Amino acid sequence: MILNNSFARELAAHLLEINAVVLRPNDPFTWTSGWNSPIYCDNRLTLRYPEIRNEIENEFTSIIQEKFSDVDVITGTATAGIPHAAWVASNLNKPMAYVRAKAKAHGMGNQIEGGVKKGESTVVIEDLISTGGSAISVVEALKFVGAKVDAVLSIFTYDFDKASKKFSDVNVPVYTLTDYKTLVNVAVEKGVIDGDDLDLLSSWRDHPEVWPDSPSDE
Repeated sequence: MILNNSFARELAAHLLEINAVVLRPNDPFTWTSGWNSPIYCDNRLTLRYPEIRNEIENEFTSIIQEKFSDVDVITGTATAGIPHAAWVASNLNKPMAYVRAKAKAHGMGNQIEGGVKKGESTVVIEDLISTGGSAISVVEALKFVGAKVDAVLSIFTYDFDKASKKFSDVNVPVYTLTDYKTLVNVAVEKGVIDGDDLDLLSSWRDHPEVWPDSPSDE
């Protein structure tokens, strides 16, 4: 869910300008899953641009102040969500934690660093949501220790139906600063891609596992 459509368009433009998002509908990338994709997203590039990253943290902060003002801890996903969670926690003067993909094999064997106590509420900061698997694993780790996950906040999402269902199943709302549809529309307006490619880009979001073929072509 996007709460600020004006900011969503502004951020989409920034991501395109700094090449944090690259669109290649006619020369697709290949993901590790084997999916063909017309888009490559690396939001870690926002860390190089203080003005952009400050806008991101301020927008995250505003969402939390509006929706989850009583949250106890801000949690980042390892590793891309960690810096954003740290800045947001600093803005709000809240404790901060982060969650690894899996527990360490040495030391205390922690998966959750910084600490979220049983009964505490937290908001998870993520940089990108694709199929939702990594964010869901963080949610499950937090729930396992007895924490209450109020929401997942993301810089960008592809808005796949598969991801939406996963979050619905665990009853955790998702708020995103911008999304695939917004970015594609801004890209067309700015001449980054040709308007003739809109149908091709839209069909990928609807059927990424078989794109560029449609289910009827199989």
